[in-house]
Amino acid sequence: MNIEKLVDAAQEKILPDLVLKNGNVLNVFTGEILKQDIAVCDGYIVGTGSYNGRTETDVSGKYIVPGFINAHLHVESSMVTPAEYSMEELRHGTTTVITDPHEIANVGGTGALADILSSARKSPINYYVMLPSCVPSTPFEHAGAELDAEDLITFKGDSNVLGLGEMMNTVGVLGNDSMVDDKLRAFSDMIIDGHAPAVTGKQLNAYICAGIDTDHESTTYEEALEKLRCGLAVLVREGSASKNLEAIISGVVKNNTDTSMLAFCTDDKHLADIKKEGTIRHNIQKAIALGLSPVKAFQMATINAARIYRLRKTGAIACGYKADLVVLDDLESVSISNVYKSGKPVGEIVPPAVKKYPAAARSALHPLFSVNYAPLPENAFEIPVKDTYDVIGIIKNQIITEHLRLSHDEVMNGMKDGSIRKIAVIERHHATGNFACAYIKGYGLTHGAVGTTVAHDSHNIIVIGDNDSDMHKAAEELKNIKGGYIIVADGRVTGALPLEIGGLMSMKSADEFIPMLDDVIDKAHKAGVEPEIDPFITLSFMALPVIPKLRITDCGLFDVESFSFTDIS
Repeated sequence: MNIEKLVDAAQEKILPDLVLKNGNVLNVFTGEILKQDIAVCDGYIVGTGSYNGRTETDVSGKYIVPGFINAHLHVESSMVTPAEYSMEELRHGTTTVITDPHEIANVGGTGALADILSSARKSPINYYVMLPSCVPSTPFEHAGAELDAEDLITFKGDSNVLGLGEMMNTVGVLGNDSMVDDKLRAFSDMIIDGHAPAVTGKQLNAYICAGIDTDHESTTYEEALEKLRCGLAVLVREGSASKNLEAIISGVVKNNTDTSMLAFCTDDKHLADIKKEGTIRHNIQKAIALGLSPVKAFQMATINAARIYRLRKTGAIACGYKADLVVLDDLESVSISNVYKSGKPVGEIVPPAVKKYPAAARSALHPLFSVNYAPLPENAFEIPVKDTYDVIGIIKNQIITEHLRLSHDEVMNGMKDGSIRKIAVIERHHATGNFACAYIKGYGLTHGAVGTTVAHDSHNIIVIGDNDSDMHKAAEELKNIKGGYIIVADGRVTGALPLEIGGLMSMKSADEFIPMLDDVIDKAHKAGVEPEIDPFITLSFMALPVIPKLRITDCGLFDVESFSFTDIS
């Protein structure tokens, strides 16, 4: 930053590089909309008011708001590289992302983290990283790597690192687990993200006392309100599978709740959904449609998130701030006319090349480019006959599940009518031979099997099906394509989407990738997966043993509320 040049441009001793003339400018500090010019020099705002510039663009009748901030996400869930993801965010007005790369870290460890931070430095947007706190998420599963406090401290000084990612090991926090405490102490001077679904009362108080600053797991207004009252920043989530915005914002509007500690996030969102509707742009639109004032919605999308994550000179249209701007045709519909990143219109930003990972890089990052599971026994997917079964119950549009207890007859009838299917997780990093199989209700699937190596957060193979043979075939094909999505029926692959980077991300461009993604999702729905369910994102969360109520890992069926395995294991 050339301070002298900015000072001179602010006084028009030299002409600013760019002036947006006659815009209706949202001041997120005061909540006012003022008719002003915006002067930009060297990528920073040097003045608002009346200015002349070397380049002038008339934006009469349009609204100008700060660039949006996505306050919590996992880029890996888009299934493309950070470079491709960033460009899609930018086109929809998001100029800052706060990412937690715990998906790829669970597969590739510190090597994968270093690779992600290298990509962050080349990103066309403000690309920040929260270092993953829980690799693996619990000791009740097998991931590709384990990261302790010393591993994370190595990356602490990176300029793109803001703090410690979501602390999912709630039991470890409340029980003063020494490894958890080491991480919390190591990052006590930075932001620490939380992950506290359904944590309440004195346990919530204790969790916050450990140094937690945020939470994005509220599914109801009441849960969000309790966390706000305790001083947590609440990140309102609206992604492809988890849609919590309506429940929370409806309560905020009804009760006129203060929004200064609320921000928007997506957590996990498919690239096809992002291309269609954006991320934070979509959240703003939905919040306004629910009755939240546009000013409050834009504050949540900008300055609130910047303050929560201590981002200096970001999230507002004011002197000395980054010239990250969104020009709108209309405030309430969030109809985007143009986006500026550091004063440069999005159309002039050259996207970074998609990293191709040549042979040498693949060798150095070997765990990212293999699927390694032990041979499965013929009876791997057989479930012992019992009088009563613990069954995972899917809840539509949520990633929380029900813990059902169903009789043998109910389960067998469900297998016949299609309401119940088998679900299995197979360890795929170290060929340990670990696998588990159980029953799940509410997924659909008329016949065959659906499988993926995207299985939060350890990313083992997860397969669902109505017959053992197709489930075997699905696992085999996932190994052959080195990870991704697969659909099998009668021993034949009917849909496939290779994700060659860690079994999580593709090296293809967004334009190449999205039609392939749309095709495999469409095929899964045609195979009978419930229309309200994202076939693969929903499936991927069934293996995450930190979100209530019942999950399955490679070690067995796991009751999150008691934090122990059920008797099936």
